[in-house]
Amino acid sequence: MAIRSSSEEGHHIVLKRHHKIILGSVSSLLIILIIINSIMLYFLYGQLELSYNELNTNINKLEADTNSKIGSLSDSVITTRQELSSLGTNLSQELKLLKASAGEDFSGIIEYAVQSVVTIKTDIAQGTGFIISTDGYVVTNYHVVEGAKAAVIITSDGENHQQVSLIGYDVEKDIALLKISGSYKKLILANSDSVNVGEKVIAIGNPLGLQFSVSQGIVSAVHREGTNGLPAYTQTDAALNPGNSGGPLINTDGKVIGINNFKIGSSESLGFALESNYIKEAVNGISQQALNQTLI
Repeated sequence: MAIRSSSEEGHHIVLKRHHKIILGSVSSLLIILIIINSIMLYFLYGQLELSYNELNTNINKLEADTNSKIGSLSDSVITTRQELSSLGTNLSQELKLLKASAGEDFSGIIEYAVQSVVTIKTDIAQGTGFIISTDGYVVTNYHVVEGAKAAVIITSDGENHQQVSLIGYDVEKDIALLKISGSYKKLILANSDSVNVGEKVIAIGNPLGLQFSVSQGIVSAVHREGTNGLPAYTQTDAALNPGNSGGPLINTDGKVIGINNFKIGSSESLGFALESNYIKEAVNGISQQALNQTLI
């Protein structure tokens, strides 16, 4: 039977405590690592959640922005279609005018211009006029409406306008400015200083009560002096008859170069039209005085 000394027993007890200390330290370290890991996981989870929320917000913004751009694109497509449709209409009209200016067929110009020509009937006379603004201002000769107590204006669509306002007149140039209600196509005044002898022209009017009749001719002379002493008249061989007074004399571009005013005696080839620059001067003088604005 073996007997252990007391020193051996004591040494065995010291080893056990040492093991406990090591074990406790390891356990503490593991707990600390677990806590640190949990904290890191918590912050990582929080960061991921923030990133997810931010990503979700960005997706929503991107979706809203995409929908907005799709809407804008749709509007642009619609606008483009409308502009193309309008362009097609304008191009068709321009082609008609080009065809007319290049050859003998003036139907394109007439179809375009006659929409802005009107018949003027008063209780004492009858004549022609033409629209110079889209809101219904009409130019004619003053002698067409001079002394009249009532007037009716008939537009190319056949509508009778009973309410006619006399805005003002220029006796020297024989110009009167009238107004009817509505929205219309207008005729453009050309620069009469650029008109050349020999140019083809068209006179539109209502000779002898025949509404919207057309006659063709050429410019025979420019800057002729009238009975008022002004060198303001274009001479043409286009047929002018009673009822043509106040109607437009139009060039091959569809623009007004004069307002048909008078002819000499019974001759069919000596018609005279007040030049467009003088029309503009007279109309703007009337409108400035009566309306405090310039019309053309």
